[in-house]
Amino acid sequence: MTKSNLSLDGLLFQATKIDLTDNILTITLNRPKKKNALNNVMMNEICYALAYAKQERSIRVVVIAAEGDIFCAGADLRRENSDSNVPKLEGADDISIALRHLYKPVVCKIQGSVLAGALLMVTNSTHAIAVEEAKFSAPEILRGLWPHMVMAGLFRVMPKRAGLDFVMRGQSIDSKKAEDWGLINKFVKASELNSVVDDLAKELASLAPGTMQFGLEAYEKQDAMAFNEALPFLQKQIAKTFEGPDAKEGIAAFLEKRKPNWDE
Repeated sequence: MTKSNLSLDGLLFQATKIDLTDNILTITLNRPKKKNALNNVMMNEICYALAYAKQERSIRVVVIAAEGDIFCAGADLRRENSDSNVPKLEGADDISIALRHLYKPVVCKIQGSVLAGALLMVTNSTHAIAVEEAKFSAPEILRGLWPHMVMAGLFRVMPKRAGLDFVMRGQSIDSKKAEDWGLINKFVKASELNSVVDDLAKELASLAPGTMQFGLEAYEKQDAMAFNEALPFLQKQIAKTFEGPDAKEGIAAFLEKRKPNWDE
């Protein structure tokens, strides 16, 4: 199945829960008895939901949450029977790429510890808010393995020496260190997590959606460029932004001393 004219109608999401409210799509990892480990069903459902979010103009923000005590324990290599009928999309089986190419705000709502491959979601989202009790680890080296795929996102948010120590020793870090090292935006009390993430998601959803998407796409593209290539590319993007409907509405609203209407 290709990534066009996607729908949620009639789909049975087995490993995740999907909710769409007020321009915010929430994907909730829903295998708490398995520590929300990423099996093939869950990964396919996440990638499908992200593709749907990219398709739908009305969806302005994505939140990734989880049930249970663990946010996600990484990959689950065991095969299980599934009732999920969520289609598999061609070329849409990599969560990191799906997140980075969504070009919309994605908030990881981290209610518990994050291990191994779960870092793919945290490092490639635009925002990550965690409870102070959460622990973060890349324990692969302790099993004779290495977090190869995780590194692509990890070293784009963490300082290199901190990130190297993190993956080389496989030891967990607490939320304070995760915040200090840029792995998360901030940590909060467990009782505050819902309100903090809700407020952040609503704020992001209230901002110019077309410009947000265009700007995040420019950010992702310039991130792979040399500095001397990035500057002329970004200069062109500035001109295109001014020509867009969001900029015209935002400037008009400012001059007319009113709130902008992004829905028109």
